Amino acid sequence: MAKLSSKARISPMERSKSTETPETEKMAKRKLKKEKLQKPKIRLVSADPQISEKDSIEITIEKKLIALFNLQQIDSQIDKIRIIRGELPLEVEDLEDEVVGIETRIEKLENEKESMEKAISDKKNIKVDSLALIKRYEEQQKNVRNNREYDSLTKEMEFQALEIQLADKRIKEYEIKLEGVGENIEVAKIDFKEYKEDLDTKKGDLNDIIAETEKEEKELEEKSEENQKLIEERLLTAYQKIRKNARNGLAVVMIERDACGGCFNKIPPQHQLDIRMHKKIIVCEYCGRILVDEAIDEAVKKYE
Repeated sequence: MAKLSSKARISPMERSKSTETPETEKMAKRKLKKEKLQKPKIRLVSADPQISEKDSIEITIEKKLIALFNLQQIDSQIDKIRIIRGELPLEVEDLEDEVVGIETRIEKLENEKESMEKAISDKKNIKVDSLALIKRYEEQQKNVRNNREYDSLTKEMEFQALEIQLADKRIKEYEIKLEGVGENIEVAKIDFKEYKEDLDTKKGDLNDIIAETEKEEKELEEKSEENQKLIEERLLTAYQKIRKNARNGLAVVMIERDACGGCFNKIPPQHQLDIRMHKKIIVCEYCGRILVDEAIDEAVKKYE
């Protein structure tokens, strides 16, 4: 009876353990190890609200290249808009500087003109005063008591006569300068009018271009931001660095006639094959740009 009671105390779990064989234990351990090693799949969720999370696809090198090349196409369109608009602001700025410079020059010439006119007026006043003194000395000479007084008055009259001659000389010099200043003012005013008209025209053109391209540029910038979300941070940083260093802003280029579309150096056949395989991201060994083939270009066009 004691043996029967001990058997009755065995739980179902213990009974199942007792029935397990060494082979089943090994299989269970392998399955557990496999589950631990299995990594979750990284998925790319589209920024388009119309595409649901169910329609998301796994990130592959090909998808990364498509996203990068699409981003490059959008950024290149933004660059073109900024280049067209970028030249006009510089021209407007130069013209504004010219107009300000001419205004300053005219102001200085006007001040110089006023100074010349004042100097001429002062010299004329000196002449009037000298003539008045000569007349007074002549009257005094009629009432002199001796030769000494007469000679003194004569010297004063001669001195005033010299003052008049000097004043006449200075007046002529100032008048010649004044004539030149007047001509310079007229030329400066003509230049000011021409530059002002040109400035108004350029400003109008710039405002028209801004009005036309502002909406398009904003839309492209939004698209660019959406595409950047589809690219991992490491790749995006590399892309932006290459774009910054590239003269034409091209970081991702196609193979054209067996050569890099950025620096036009020949690409070895093996590298071309690797690029077409889409197994890894290949960069140009000369300029460092990311290289893609026609298949990526066609995929981007379909995406658009």
